[in-house]
Amino acid sequence: MAIPPALRQGDDRIGFVLQLGRSLHVSGYDAHRLEEAMEMASDKLGLRGQFFSTPTSIMSSFGVQDDQQTFLIRVRPGETNLGKLAQVDAVTHDVLEGRKTPSQGLNALARIEAAPPPYGPVLTTLAFGLSSGTVAQFLGGARNEVIAGFTIGMVIGLLSLLAARLPALGRVFAPVAAAIAAAAAAGIAVSGMPISVFTATLAGVIVLIPGLTLTTALTELSSQHLASGTARFMGAVVTLLGIAFGIAVGGKVMSLLVGPAPQLAAVVPLPGWSVPIALVILPLAFMVLLRAEWRDAPWIMMACLLAFFGTRLGARVLGAELGAFVGAFATALGSNWYARITNRPAPITLVPGLLLMVPGSIGIRSLDALVASRGADDVIGGVDSAFKMVLIAISLVSGILIANAVSPRRRLLS
Repeated sequence: MAIPPALRQGDDRIGFVLQLGRSLHVSGYDAHRLEEAMEMASDKLGLRGQFFSTPTSIMSSFGVQDDQQTFLIRVRPGETNLGKLAQVDAVTHDVLEGRKTPSQGLNALARIEAAPPPYGPVLTTLAFGLSSGTVAQFLGGARNEVIAGFTIGMVIGLLSLLAARLPALGRVFAPVAAAIAAAAAAGIAVSGMPISVFTATLAGVIVLIPGLTLTTALTELSSQHLASGTARFMGAVVTLLGIAFGIAVGGKVMSLLVGPAPQLAAVVPLPGWSVPIALVILPLAFMVLLRAEWRDAPWIMMACLLAFFGTRLGARVLGAELGAFVGAFATALGSNWYARITNRPAPITLVPGLLLMVPGSIGIRSLDALVASRGADDVIGGVDSAFKMVLIAISLVSGILIANAVSPRRRLLS
């Protein structure tokens, strides 16, 4: 990525701080931590800066109140890239500790942002399939649901590669992918393979569900970053609506073409020995999808185990909705200690752990019940599921915030 001429002609310190904000934003950093990192970098470099981040822009002002230099950086909401985040963290430490000049740091950050994805299309597509297949197991699916979820996830992975090349498809990727997933699940059921269509569909689109975005939005709102939190929350809601609409359309089209899919009376879950296998496969799939570095694989696996067993323990004591608090607290606490011990950003382990707990699947169940409602019971069930989704998200946010309050955190990019 070329450095903008205006930054080359100005203060390299300002250029570095601006590029730092952009690099963090496109790596999926949330608003309050991004602003904290930019403010800390400015203080360390002898600048007086004020910053305001939203999901689509960063505004920065440098200087005293009556003589400020203001910059606006237009950005798109970035996908989480844990590998680039770790590299940005390392460069930032080098600059702030004097091992690199701001100019060298500016160029290094630009190279990191412009670097290609660390994993190729084959491995990325396989990660889509593996994550969907293992999630089908966690949703109570049997062998057929796992196979169907894996197949649908692979199809969604291939579609995501195409969407990266076609901007028009990328703008409607979530509803189109959801429609294809629903149609594929119905087609598999009609072909004679007995499956729970909804479980297979939900497992297939699980990577698209913005549960993590919803949790981040509530974290920002709790941190009084109201503009960013509100925008991110509404973006998550719109994405959920698009996925629910796509599922409804895909299922309806297949019903008109080949007839209604047969409904299973009951699904017999896989035996208990399948859980440890899923807990090994899913974190590795998350690593590829989140573009984490392989050196962090053991830590990410431990974070996912903390999230899984913490949530299960909490569910037994506090109930399913409030049990997410225990899982989030344990994961955030462990991630903060990971950051202190390894001197690397806490989101490297926190984000994969949270993905095991995010409430997006409940949101899809809620919207599906409302879209396909056939009576008052469906509507009431949909509203009840929506309330549970929000309650779980609040439990996750509370666990993270309390863990941050009681555990030591790295200040920079923590």
